[in-house]
Amino acid sequence: MSEKLQKVLANAGQGSRREMEKWIEQGRISVNGKIATLGDRVENTDQIRVDGNLLSVDQEKPACRVLMYNKPEGELCSRKDPEGRATVFDRLPVIKNGRWIAVGRLDINTSGLLLFTNDGELANRLMHPRHEVIREYAVRVFGEVTNKMITLLKKGVELEDGVAKFMTIQRKPGDEESLNQWFNVTLAEGRNREVRRLWESQDVQVSRLIRVNYGGLELQKRLPQGGWIELALEDVNKLRKSVQLPNETETFVDEKRNKLDHVRISRMRRSVQKHKLNKNRKKDS
Repeated sequence: MSEKLQKVLANAGQGSRREMEKWIEQGRISVNGKIATLGDRVENTDQIRVDGNLLSVDQEKPACRVLMYNKPEGELCSRKDPEGRATVFDRLPVIKNGRWIAVGRLDINTSGLLLFTNDGELANRLMHPRHEVIREYAVRVFGEVTNKMITLLKKGVELEDGVAKFMTIQRKPGDEESLNQWFNVTLAEGRNREVRRLWESQDVQVSRLIRVNYGGLELQKRLPQGGWIELALEDVNKLRKSVQLPNETETFVDEKRNKLDHVRISRMRRSVQKHKLNKNRKKDS
């Protein structure tokens, strides 16, 4: 039976379906020697090449893995940056089969919970609006926030890309008289800068934004900014169940070793990266 090309690529760990669709549009994928186009379907006997390299799709699919990462402000959610700025992929561990796929994005000025997986289908479903995966943010707002504004934001606001709304808005107790107020908000989609744009539609400014929950998984309190931890099988299957995927049976997690030791390694990698970047800058000057 044939399957959509972007789904086969995602299941092979090349990236999310959306990312694979972009690769197809860019002419990076060929099937049986011909440049692929969106809408192509492939079978097991077809030869698929990515940037000229033959893709092996008949090998056994690796176990589904998920990382939780605490993103600091200032990092980009892209694999590489032409300007040499830090990206969320810089600190992640090396993976043998496939690649890490970011589940959604956070803008450069937003911090907090970011998930990565090697399973393209899981990533696609967690991001797709159809599954209504709940995201929760802690947001600090500068300006007067009235009950009328809160009601409107929960009912729906017309933005440039359509109507958007918060499912819940909870004010932090004790902030009522301050111009800097903290709220916890939830929504079931991940449009670009949606939380900021919703508040800005009410003529108030977001001065701090932190994602604290994704799909029912809370950001671990002991996980420092720039640190990651691999999720145990129970949490992986919690995510999979939420988007109607079967349970995973294998795990790479060793509970005794799955602590926060990787934070030190991540900092060492970042230190080496900064050293190389400064060295290249000196050469250019």
